[in-house]
Amino acid sequence: MKSRLPTRLALVALLVGCLWAGWLVHTHLAGVASVLDRAETVLLDLRILLNGPREVSDEVVIVAIDDETVSATGSYPLGHDNLARLVDRIRQAGARALAIDILLTGTVPEGSDGPLAAALGSIPAVVAAAGQFSGSRAGGSYIPKPDRVLSPLPAFTGQAATGLVNVSADAGGTPRHIPLVFVTRDGPVPSFVLSATGRFLGRDPTLTRDAIRLRNRLQPLDYAWHLPLNYYGPSGTVRTVSAQSVYDGSVGASMLDGRLVLVGATATGVGDRFSTPFDPILPGVEVLATGVANLLDGSGLVRNGTVRRIDAIVAVSIMLIALVMVIFLPLAQATILYLLLVGVWLVVTTLAYGQGYWFNGALPVAASLPPLVMIAIVREIFDRRQTSRFAVANEALSRFQAPGLARRIAEDPGFLLRPVEQDVAILFIDLAGYTGLTERLGPGGARDVLKSFHTLVVNETARRHGVVLDFMGDGAMICFGIPEARQRDAADACLCAFDLVAAVQDWIASSDLGGDLSGVRIGGHYGPVVLSRLGHETQQQIAATGDCVNVASRLMETGKGFQASVALSTALVAEADRCMLVPPRVEAVAIRGRRQSIHIALWTASQANALRSGAFRHEGPAAASDVAGIPFP
Repeated sequence: MKSRLPTRLALVALLVGCLWAGWLVHTHLAGVASVLDRAETVLLDLRILLNGPREVSDEVVIVAIDDETVSATGSYPLGHDNLARLVDRIRQAGARALAIDILLTGTVPEGSDGPLAAALGSIPAVVAAAGQFSGSRAGGSYIPKPDRVLSPLPAFTGQAATGLVNVSADAGGTPRHIPLVFVTRDGPVPSFVLSATGRFLGRDPTLTRDAIRLRNRLQPLDYAWHLPLNYYGPSGTVRTVSAQSVYDGSVGASMLDGRLVLVGATATGVGDRFSTPFDPILPGVEVLATGVANLLDGSGLVRNGTVRRIDAIVAVSIMLIALVMVIFLPLAQATILYLLLVGVWLVVTTLAYGQGYWFNGALPVAASLPPLVMIAIVREIFDRRQTSRFAVANEALSRFQAPGLARRIAEDPGFLLRPVEQDVAILFIDLAGYTGLTERLGPGGARDVLKSFHTLVVNETARRHGVVLDFMGDGAMICFGIPEARQRDAADACLCAFDLVAAVQDWIASSDLGGDLSGVRIGGHYGPVVLSRLGHETQQQIAATGDCVNVASRLMETGKGFQASVALSTALVAEADRCMLVPPRVEAVAIRGRRQSIHIALWTASQANALRSGAFRHEGPAAASDVAGIPFP
């Protein structure tokens, strides 16, 4: 199918689309944060909600310093002695490892940190550290580099591992990644989630180029060892128990036995809170627990280089397909197909999320929509101009056919592809004295006369519902019954003949052409003709052929011999019985080239003028025998 746009415009549109999509794809492949990420997180949250909550690994338990615990102990933060007692209770319950999401910093009385340090040394433990960043570079496609690290007191770091609790959140504050490695002034340090997982497994996981190896399997990671979070549900989805219930021993040993326990604050007004797809106030300790559980059960979202490359391929493909559709197809059809294409991709991303894959739903839309809108606007402007040109051209071409025929052909392009036989009334008309006029006026002046004459003929013919089928110099062929036959065709033909005689005489008188032109000659007949398209396949015209046409043409010349302006066959007059025509003269004449003679009715110019004024026209129906002097078949 040929494009409706010029090739240059189409190529420019494709080039602009490729440049735009290429820039977005480059940004996406580089992992650079952009406004596009905001749209993607909205689509991601929809996918998360559509897939709904899911089960979390029972290897992770949260011991929450909640309102009940703060009320019972009487203070927050918990004193080191109370915290040491909590650690001992957790160890006694059989926990395999412990991770404390509390910053153990600041100044404490000398010797007060001993019991807590001892308790931490009795179990594989991790205590929290926090990185401070001067700018917004707290995560992304690069390893985060905090300007300063708030580390636990040295007494605790000697007994437990440390890990940074910082997470990477989107523009809305929702944690989307957990960086597993940070680069500090002292070198690379692990995250809180990575350290806790290592303590629980008994050995530190191994990081590869774009994955983490644990339990003899590889968990894919995003750029710079970022773990994409896959949330399980609202607050409380990760098993959570109150620290107070651990103090008073109401928690059964099976609850903590063999598990990784995360201790964090959830009390009102303390601790950090994050907005997530399932919960607007998820405690920070549960966000960290989600990251740990993702590593342990292997359910972290897969968004690595391969996934991003697939995103890029899909984005460029949709962009190219969309532009090609807009270039080659009607706009409405291209728009529907584009929406279906984008809809299919969004369904694919939703289904893929259910399998743990984070494909980008916003990138293909952002890569294709602006170029699509641009080319659609260009296409609309171009189509409007083309439509305007076609309208002008169509109007110009329609003038080569009678308006009625032009409309019919426009509405039905197959009109008369097959010849049709039907009865019509045919008139032939020409100017008397035109040859001498052309000699006197020359080509230019003769052309002006013809234009005025042809205009008169068309106006009078149209008024009687006829069609000027052809102009022949100073003459014309007029048909009644084309494209559709009417009951009044014969009557209209007769009345039109008389109208033309009077109108031409008035025109001659008003244009000072009386010295050259004496009037018109008109011949008419009624009978069957064949309507068809004549000519070459690439150049055709509507034509009426048959004996009726030949007779009408001959009658125009025959009337000249009787000094008559109008010569109509009695067949035409009889068919026009509604006009109650009583011809002043009827003759039987032989038609050149025709074996049988024909009876014709004759009117002079003055008689035709009288008929036009109604002198020989009567009201009411009449039988054929009432028309005197005319032998009817």
